[in-house]
Amino acid sequence: MPSVASRGRGRRTINEINMVPFIDVMLVLLIIFMVTAPLITPSMINLPSVGKAPAQPPKVAQILIDKDERLQFKTDDKTVSVSAKEAASLARQWQEAQPADSAVVISAEKGIKYETVVKAMDELQRAGVKRVGLSVQLIP
Repeated sequence: MPSVASRGRGRRTINEINMVPFIDVMLVLLIIFMVTAPLITPSMINLPSVGKAPAQPPKVAQILIDKDERLQFKTDDKTVSVSAKEAASLARQWQEAQPADSAVVISAEKGIKYETVVKAMDELQRAGVKRVGLSVQLIP
């Protein structure tokens, strides 16, 4: 029930919000966060580093993505400009003709959108390519 103030002749209700309980709750929450924040350890993510593979694959085919987001499929003897689906099917055919541990490596230039690389990886996965890697060197 709101407070009632009497001034002069009539009775009038005071329509004010009492801020004291709100401030008390906020101070208690602030103290709780200040006490618990130093106890929370930041989570550490173990990212893979370059050179941890047990052995290099004997045969490697590359899918090169240039700055204009054009794809090329490169093997030992030839380089062909292709679309993402064509690259995936060529990679699948190439991998079936090679030893079991052959790999397909995606190499992209530095300014390429992450989405383009992921789409290429997705197409390779849909085509059934077994071993896919990412190159850590820039295309000259």
